[in-house]
Amino acid sequence: MIPRIVIIPTYNEKENIEDIIRKVVSLNPVFNILIVDDNSPDGTGKIVKGLQTEFPGQLFMLERKEKNGLGTAYIDGFKWCIQKGYDYIFEMDADFSHNPDDLARLFNACEKGADLAVGSRYKTGVNVVNWPMSRVMLSYFASAYVRMITGMDIRDTTAGFVCYKRALLEHINLEKIKFRGYAFQIEMKFTAWKHGFKIEEVPIIFTDRTKGESKISRGIIKEAIWGVFSMKLRSFFKSYNQIV
Repeated sequence: MIPRIVIIPTYNEKENIEDIIRKVVSLNPVFNILIVDDNSPDGTGKIVKGLQTEFPGQLFMLERKEKNGLGTAYIDGFKWCIQKGYDYIFEMDADFSHNPDDLARLFNACEKGADLAVGSRYKTGVNVVNWPMSRVMLSYFASAYVRMITGMDIRDTTAGFVCYKRALLEHINLEKIKFRGYAFQIEMKFTAWKHGFKIEEVPIIFTDRTKGESKISRGIIKEAIWGVFSMKLRSFFKSYNQIV
């Protein structure tokens, strides 16, 4: 079995889904793909099913009944991948904001000793393309804010392009991950950090989507800002640090 699998959550990504799947399956080393689709009304799931006949054994899909948040999509994906025995489990967006060619670099970082490799927009400055300055500033200072509150030495705390070793995901209690939106990425890094796992940032260039609509909303950003306080407070209690 190929030990590497990329989880791609989708909701209304018909403009991007076929291209991103074809790109990932063409890579060397080889990666499997798990699409977690939230019953996209635009037919994203139907496109994936059609491609499964072309890529049997490499392309898989979890179909969920409704849109229920990025965090729960990834956690459902993590559980599926752990059950299937994958050693390296990746998160990646469907819209090409994350360059699939960088998957190999994240994998190499974990293979060389990292438990969590983070595709970082801010490791070597600000490496973002096609974002308005207001969004760049919001993202950059959100990460600085998270570092200040949590104490983590991670430049890109909100990054959603990552590779986990299975042992990390098996160790932490996924049922205790509270956030569903933007803050999910912060909480996963914070939990890994609290448990002493090795986290390495790999510099990437992030390019904003050119097809489809962004899923970022004010509510998601609010969750990230205010949720960090509650997450930090909960971390002082013994129950927060319990493993599975």
